[in-house]
Amino acid sequence: MTETRHLPTGIALGGAVAIGAMTAIQARINGVLGVRLDDGIVAGLISFSVGLVVLIIVMPLIPSARAGARRLVTGIRSRRIPFWMLLGGTCGALTVSTQGLVAGVLGVSLFTVGVVAGQTLHGLLLDRIGFGPSGVVAVTTGRVIGGLLALVAVAISLGGDVLASAPVWLLVLPFLAGAGIAWQSGANGRLARATASPITATLMSFIAGTTVLIIAAGISVAVKGMPQALPTEPWLYIGGLLGFVYILLGAWLVPHTGVLLLGLGSVLGQLVTSIVIDLIWPVDAAPALWQLIAMVVVAVASVVVALPRRR
Repeated sequence: MTETRHLPTGIALGGAVAIGAMTAIQARINGVLGVRLDDGIVAGLISFSVGLVVLIIVMPLIPSARAGARRLVTGIRSRRIPFWMLLGGTCGALTVSTQGLVAGVLGVSLFTVGVVAGQTLHGLLLDRIGFGPSGVVAVTTGRVIGGLLALVAVAISLGGDVLASAPVWLLVLPFLAGAGIAWQSGANGRLARATASPITATLMSFIAGTTVLIIAAGISVAVKGMPQALPTEPWLYIGGLLGFVYILLGAWLVPHTGVLLLGLGSVLGQLVTSIVIDLIWPVDAAPALWQLIAMVVVAVASVVVALPRRR
């Protein structure tokens, strides 16, 4: 197998920050859609379905994507590609559902720091066991300190009246979503390497996520009844397009960064963007301004100390 030629750290980290920024924007879009529909799971299904439709249109137009799809089918038939590699999108389904349930109520900043905790802890673990496509990544002192600083940002976010104004389960869901994002990055990266096509891995991610969300939305509708009427604003339906872009970018980047560094760069992009969003468009349960500033400072520090050093 051809060895991966690593991107310069600054470029790879910039891509990871861009992923985080798109994730934060998607969280607010899906959060508002979930509030409008009064059903975060149906909002997640709509988001994933849009991304899947875009992929189905784009895939036949790209020769490398068609070749990747053929390698995918061959790999599944020969059992060279194990079934678990196809399931990264199930964690994406958890993420968009959580956005629809939580981000519209707590704000994007508070949603993001819950994701930070899950993403950081599981990024360390998955790198250590070699789950990602770059194999075992050493858990250096800097990476551990970076992970701990990211958790400090979470602790800051829980100060003030946040816990009094939001139920605990709303804070736990983003943590689980963050753990899922770390696992999804590793699984999609492995599949992208196996098929030599990040867009093929992205397609499988959306197929798996949409399948899970169809089942979950059916259960939600059976229990709660039909959601509210679909909003007419077009911008509420671009969350899936953003998901297509950042999942594709993540599958391409993770061999160059490892799961943790991709997660930390994404955290930086998520926090900065989410704070801008919450300052422009606040919600009742959003953290205070001092918390927002402190969270960004600590998150920047977490990325800086975790960066690999040249020998």
